[in-house]
Amino acid sequence: MRRLHLAAVLLVFLPLAVSAAGTKEAAKAPAAPPAPPNITAAMVKGGCKAFAALVAASPDARTTFQSAGDGGVTAFCPSDDAVRSFMPRYKNLTADAKASLLLFHAVPVYYSQRSLKSNNGVMNTLATDGSANNFNFTVQNEGEQVTIKTDASDHAARLKSTVYDKDPIAIYALDTVLEPVELFEPAESPAPAPAPAPVADAPKAPKKTRHRHVADAPGPAAADDDTSPADQKKNSKKSASPAAPTLRWLAALPVAVAVAAALA
Repeated sequence: MRRLHLAAVLLVFLPLAVSAAGTKEAAKAPAAPPAPPNITAAMVKGGCKAFAALVAASPDARTTFQSAGDGGVTAFCPSDDAVRSFMPRYKNLTADAKASLLLFHAVPVYYSQRSLKSNNGVMNTLATDGSANNFNFTVQNEGEQVTIKTDASDHAARLKSTVYDKDPIAIYALDTVLEPVELFEPAESPAPAPAPAPVADAPKAPKKTRHRHVADAPGPAAADDDTSPADQKKNSKKSASPAAPTLRWLAALPVAVAVAAALA
């Protein structure tokens, strides 16, 4: 009887114990992570309706954008005004080129706005994967302003606002469409400044011809030009003094001859 009673008790309480254990295990199991948001839907809510419509219309771009959200992605969606002004050029692209252009607007890494400011430099995009071309752009900071520069544009795109930011997905609005150089002509480099014109030398003054002055031979009176009258008188006396005795002898000669004749 005791064995029958014990068996009856086990039959009653054993299912209850198993059920309780199962309930505890279920309570301990972690909840499944929420599915990442639909990227194009988030773009629409953030004011990028035109760009989101282009992504949704491209099967390759749409599936790549959504699958990239599982591992982390940062997307840059141009504003509606920017897309509208770009549409004439967009319509001229092939289907593959359109998909590449759209995928060029995202990188396969999650960047918060703070980390984006500290990670300046060249970045690969979703268009790089599986392509023989680079399809990359350069992120730069101008003060607090984050900009994106491509080799096909003279002007850098500016980050306008945050559309969505929750790991593993970040979406930022831009003020212009990003143009990959793989699809568009590279921007022309600014022409170098013209070299300054050479300064003309000042006209040289004609050389003065120096004429050698040959002094005339001094004449008899040349030395007297700068002498005083008194000096001139002395000089004349000195010049005349040697000739004076000779003249006196010549004057006395006839007298002497006459005396000699009288005495004879």
